[in-house]
Amino acid sequence: MTRPRKRHVQTEMRLKFDKNGQRRGGPRPGAGRKPNGPHAGVSHLRRPDVNPRRPHHVTLRVSSALGWLRRFDTFAAIRHALRVVHARHPNFRIVHISVQNTHLHLICEADSKRALARGLQGFQISAAKALNAAISQRRQIERHGRVFTDRYHREDLGTPRQVRNALAYVINNWRRHDVDRDALFALYDGRLDPYASGLSFAGWRDALPSKPPNLPNGYEPPPVSEPSTWLLRVGWTKAPPIGMFDTPGPRKSVHVDAE
Repeated sequence: MTRPRKRHVQTEMRLKFDKNGQRRGGPRPGAGRKPNGPHAGVSHLRRPDVNPRRPHHVTLRVSSALGWLRRFDTFAAIRHALRVVHARHPNFRIVHISVQNTHLHLICEADSKRALARGLQGFQISAAKALNAAISQRRQIERHGRVFTDRYHREDLGTPRQVRNALAYVINNWRRHDVDRDALFALYDGRLDPYASGLSFAGWRDALPSKPPNLPNGYEPPPVSEPSTWLLRVGWTKAPPIGMFDTPGPRKSVHVDAE
Protein backbone atom coordinates (compact mmCIF):
# COMPACT_ATOMS: atom_id res chain seq x y z
CA MET A 1 0.00 0.00 0.00
CA THR A 2 1.47 3.33 -1.02
CA ARG A 3 1.47 6.15 1.44
CA PRO A 4 -0.32 9.26 0.14
CA ARG A 5 2.04 12.10 -0.60
CA LYS A 6 1.64 15.25 1.41
CA ARG A 7 0.29 18.02 -0.70
CA HIS A 8 2.60 21.02 -0.97
CA VAL A 9 0.91 24.28 -0.20
CA GLN A 10 2.61 27.37 -1.61
CA THR A 11 2.69 30.26 0.78
CA GLU A 12 3.13 33.90 -0.05
CA MET A 13 6.42 35.51 0.92
CA ARG A 14 6.21 38.42 3.27
CA LEU A 15 7.73 41.20 1.23
CA LYS A 16 8.04 44.81 2.25
CA PHE A 17 7.43 47.89 0.17
CA ASP A 18 10.36 50.27 -0.30
CA LYS A 19 10.22 54.06 -0.61
CA ASN A 20 9.32 53.73 -4.33
CA GLY A 21 6.38 51.43 -3.68
CA GLN A 22 8.19 48.34 -4.97
CA ARG A 23 8.28 45.01 -3.15
CA ARG A 24 11.62 44.11 -1.69
CA GLY A 25 12.92 41.50 0.69
CA GLY A 26 13.67 44.08 3.32
CA PRO A 27 17.01 45.34 4.63
CA ARG A 28 19.83 42.79 4.80
CA PRO A 29 23.41 43.09 6.06
CA GLY A 30 25.71 44.11 3.21
CA ALA A 31 22.85 44.86 0.81
CA GLY A 32 22.62 47.97 -1.34
CA ARG A 33 24.85 49.84 -3.73
CA LYS A 34 28.46 49.96 -2.58
CA PRO A 35 30.57 53.13 -2.61
CA ASN A 36 33.41 53.20 -5.13
CA GLY A 37 37.07 54.05 -4.87
CA PRO A 38 39.66 54.13 -2.09
CA HIS A 39 38.21 57.29 -0.54
CA ALA A 40 34.61 56.06 -0.56
CA GLY A 41 32.50 56.35 2.52
CA VAL A 42 30.06 59.23 1.97
CA SER A 43 26.74 58.24 3.50
CA HIS A 44 23.94 57.18 1.15
CA LEU A 45 21.24 58.43 3.50
CA ARG A 46 18.82 61.08 2.29
CA ARG A 47 20.51 64.46 2.33
CA PRO A 48 19.05 67.28 4.44
CA ASP A 49 17.08 70.13 2.88
CA VAL A 50 18.86 73.20 1.56
CA ASN A 51 18.54 76.61 3.16
CA PRO A 52 19.09 79.11 0.28
CA ARG A 53 20.66 81.57 2.73
CA ARG A 54 23.49 79.16 3.55
CA PRO A 55 26.43 78.32 1.27
CA HIS A 56 27.90 74.83 1.00
CA HIS A 57 31.39 73.34 0.96
CA VAL A 58 31.42 70.41 -1.47
CA THR A 59 34.27 67.93 -2.03
CA LEU A 60 34.49 65.77 -5.18
CA ARG A 61 37.05 62.97 -5.47
CA VAL A 62 38.24 61.67 -8.83
CA SER A 63 39.54 58.29 -9.99
CA SER A 64 43.27 57.66 -9.68
CA ALA A 65 43.20 56.43 -13.31
CA LEU A 66 43.03 60.06 -14.45
CA GLY A 67 46.39 61.02 -12.97
CA TRP A 68 46.99 64.46 -11.47
CA LEU A 69 44.39 67.15 -12.18
CA ARG A 70 46.76 70.10 -11.75
CA ARG A 71 47.71 70.24 -15.44
CA PHE A 72 46.81 72.79 -18.09
CA ASP A 73 44.64 70.42 -20.14
CA THR A 74 42.64 69.00 -17.22
CA PHE A 75 42.32 72.46 -15.68
CA ALA A 76 40.94 73.74 -19.00
CA ALA A 77 38.40 70.89 -18.94
CA ILE A 78 37.23 71.93 -15.47
CA ARG A 79 36.97 75.57 -16.57
CA HIS A 80 34.77 74.41 -19.45
CA ALA A 81 32.50 72.56 -16.99
CA LEU A 82 32.25 75.70 -14.85
CA ARG A 83 31.09 77.76 -17.83
CA VAL A 84 28.54 75.11 -18.81
CA VAL A 85 27.01 74.80 -15.34
CA HIS A 86 26.81 78.57 -14.92
CA ALA A 87 24.97 78.89 -18.23
CA ARG A 88 22.54 76.01 -17.70
CA HIS A 89 21.82 76.19 -13.96
CA PRO A 90 21.08 79.80 -12.94
CA ASN A 91 19.76 78.67 -9.53
CA PHE A 92 23.12 77.10 -8.66
CA ARG A 93 26.36 79.06 -8.27
CA ILE A 94 29.96 77.93 -7.80
CA VAL A 95 31.54 80.88 -6.04
CA HIS A 96 34.99 79.42 -5.36
CA ILE A 97 36.89 76.35 -6.49
CA SER A 98 40.19 74.64 -5.75
CA VAL A 99 41.60 71.94 -8.04
CA GLN A 100 43.97 69.58 -6.25
CA ASN A 101 45.65 66.53 -7.73
CA THR A 102 43.04 64.00 -6.62
CA HIS A 103 39.98 66.04 -5.69
CA LEU A 104 38.05 69.29 -6.08
CA HIS A 105 36.77 71.68 -3.44
CA LEU A 106 33.79 73.93 -4.20
CA ILE A 107 32.09 76.74 -2.31
CA CYS A 108 28.63 76.95 -3.84
CA GLU A 109 25.14 78.34 -3.35
CA ALA A 110 21.78 76.95 -4.42
CA ASP A 111 18.20 78.20 -4.26
CA SER A 112 16.84 74.76 -3.31
CA LYS A 113 17.81 71.17 -2.67
CA ARG A 114 16.82 70.27 -6.22
CA ALA A 115 18.90 73.15 -7.63
CA LEU A 116 21.94 71.98 -5.67
CA ALA A 117 21.56 68.36 -6.79
CA ARG A 118 20.95 69.26 -10.45
CA GLY A 119 23.75 71.83 -10.49
CA LEU A 120 26.33 69.45 -9.05
CA GLN A 121 25.12 66.67 -11.33
CA GLY A 122 25.46 68.94 -14.36
CA PHE A 123 28.94 70.04 -13.29
CA GLN A 124 30.12 66.45 -12.78
CA ILE A 125 28.73 65.29 -16.13
CA SER A 126 30.32 68.19 -18.05
CA ALA A 127 33.61 67.81 -16.18
CA ALA A 128 33.71 64.04 -16.75
CA LYS A 129 33.19 64.40 -20.50
CA ALA A 130 35.75 67.18 -20.82
CA LEU A 131 38.33 65.43 -18.61
CA ASN A 132 38.02 62.15 -20.51
CA ALA A 133 38.43 64.04 -23.79
CA ALA A 134 41.50 65.93 -22.53
CA ILE A 135 43.18 62.79 -21.19
CA SER A 136 42.37 60.86 -24.37
CA GLN A 137 44.05 63.57 -26.46
CA ARG A 138 47.11 63.66 -24.19
CA ARG A 139 47.61 59.88 -24.03
CA GLN A 140 46.48 59.20 -27.60
CA ILE A 141 44.23 56.44 -26.22
CA GLU A 142 40.50 57.01 -25.97
CA ARG A 143 39.38 56.97 -22.36
CA HIS A 144 35.87 56.22 -21.14
CA GLY A 145 34.43 55.38 -17.78
CA ARG A 146 34.04 56.77 -14.32
CA VAL A 147 35.68 60.04 -13.34
CA PHE A 148 34.18 60.85 -9.93
CA THR A 149 34.55 57.88 -7.60
CA ASP A 150 31.91 58.53 -4.95
CA ARG A 151 29.02 60.74 -3.92
CA TYR A 152 30.00 64.30 -3.21
CA HIS A 153 30.63 65.32 0.40
CA ARG A 154 28.58 68.32 1.45
CA GLU A 155 29.04 70.60 4.44
CA ASP A 156 26.41 73.27 5.09
CA LEU A 157 27.85 76.56 6.35
CA GLY A 158 25.66 78.47 8.77
CA THR A 159 27.86 80.95 10.68
CA PRO A 160 30.38 83.65 9.67
CA ARG A 161 33.25 81.69 11.19
CA GLN A 162 32.25 78.50 9.39
CA VAL A 163 32.16 80.35 6.08
CA ARG A 164 35.46 82.10 6.77
CA ASN A 165 37.18 78.78 7.61
CA ALA A 166 35.72 77.10 4.53
CA LEU A 167 36.91 79.94 2.28
CA ALA A 168 40.42 79.74 3.74
CA TYR A 169 40.41 75.96 3.40
CA VAL A 170 39.42 76.05 -0.27
CA ILE A 171 41.44 78.90 -1.76
CA ASN A 172 44.57 78.05 0.29
CA ASN A 173 44.20 74.27 0.02
CA TRP A 174 47.43 73.90 -1.96
CA ARG A 175 49.38 74.90 1.16
CA ARG A 176 47.67 72.17 3.16
CA HIS A 177 48.96 69.57 0.66
CA ASP A 178 52.48 71.07 0.33
CA VAL A 179 51.85 71.77 -3.36
CA ASP A 180 52.91 75.39 -2.87
CA ARG A 181 56.49 74.35 -2.06
CA ASP A 182 57.32 72.75 -5.41
CA ALA A 183 54.71 74.26 -7.74
CA LEU A 184 55.89 74.81 -11.31
CA PHE A 185 54.35 78.26 -11.27
CA ALA A 186 52.24 80.37 -8.95
CA LEU A 187 50.51 83.72 -9.10
CA TYR A 188 52.14 86.85 -7.68
CA ASP A 189 55.41 85.19 -6.62
CA GLY A 190 53.82 82.31 -4.76
CA ARG A 191 51.00 84.19 -3.13
CA LEU A 192 48.05 82.59 -4.96
CA ASP A 193 47.31 79.12 -6.26
CA PRO A 194 46.83 79.27 -10.05
CA TYR A 195 44.49 76.25 -9.87
CA ALA A 196 42.11 77.94 -7.43
CA SER A 197 39.87 80.99 -7.50
CA GLY A 198 41.92 83.13 -5.13
CA LEU A 199 42.37 85.73 -7.87
CA SER A 200 38.58 86.34 -7.72
CA PHE A 201 38.57 86.69 -3.92
CA ALA A 202 38.35 90.32 -2.82
CA GLY A 203 38.74 89.77 0.92
CA TRP A 204 42.46 89.04 1.28
CA ARG A 205 44.14 90.51 4.34
CA ASP A 206 47.23 91.20 2.22
CA ALA A 207 47.37 93.59 -0.68
CA LEU A 208 48.24 92.20 -4.10
CA PRO A 209 51.15 93.81 -6.01
CA SER A 210 50.08 96.40 -8.54
CA LYS A 211 52.06 94.67 -11.29
CA PRO A 212 49.97 91.98 -13.07
CA PRO A 213 51.21 88.40 -12.65
CA ASN A 214 53.35 86.83 -15.36
CA LEU A 215 51.05 84.11 -16.69
CA PRO A 216 52.03 81.23 -18.98
CA ASN A 217 50.52 81.18 -22.47
CA GLY A 218 47.00 79.81 -22.47
CA TYR A 219 46.41 80.17 -18.74
CA GLU A 220 43.05 81.49 -17.57
CA PRO A 221 41.72 81.70 -14.00
CA PRO A 222 38.64 79.61 -13.22
CA PRO A 223 35.35 81.37 -14.05
CA VAL A 224 33.30 81.58 -10.86
CA SER A 225 30.04 83.31 -9.91
CA GLU A 226 29.49 86.28 -7.67
CA PRO A 227 28.04 85.31 -4.26
CA SER A 228 24.45 86.18 -3.43
CA THR A 229 24.14 85.01 0.19
CA TRP A 230 24.85 87.44 3.01
CA LEU A 231 27.27 84.98 4.59
CA LEU A 232 29.53 84.90 1.53
CA ARG A 233 29.21 88.60 0.70
CA VAL A 234 29.49 90.22 4.13
CA GLY A 235 28.95 87.77 6.96
CA TRP A 236 32.30 86.00 6.82
CA THR A 237 34.12 89.33 7.34
CA LYS A 238 32.86 89.32 10.95
CA ALA A 239 35.45 86.58 11.55
CA PRO A 240 39.25 87.03 11.34
CA PRO A 241 40.59 87.95 7.87
CA ILE A 242 42.29 85.46 5.55
CA GLY A 243 45.96 85.78 4.64
CA MET A 244 47.50 84.58 1.40
CA PHE A 245 50.16 82.56 3.23
CA ASP A 246 47.83 80.99 5.79
CA THR A 247 47.86 77.18 5.91
CA PRO A 248 44.39 75.73 6.65
CA GLY A 249 45.02 72.95 9.16
CA PRO A 250 48.06 70.67 9.29
CA ARG A 251 49.96 70.09 6.08
CA LYS A 252 49.39 66.81 4.22
CA SER A 253 52.39 65.84 2.14
CA VAL A 254 51.76 64.36 -1.30
CA HIS A 255 54.07 62.43 -3.61
CA VAL A 256 54.10 63.49 -7.25
CA ASP A 257 54.30 60.66 -9.76
CA ALA A 258 56.16 60.70 -13.05
CA GLU A 259 53.12 61.20 -15.27
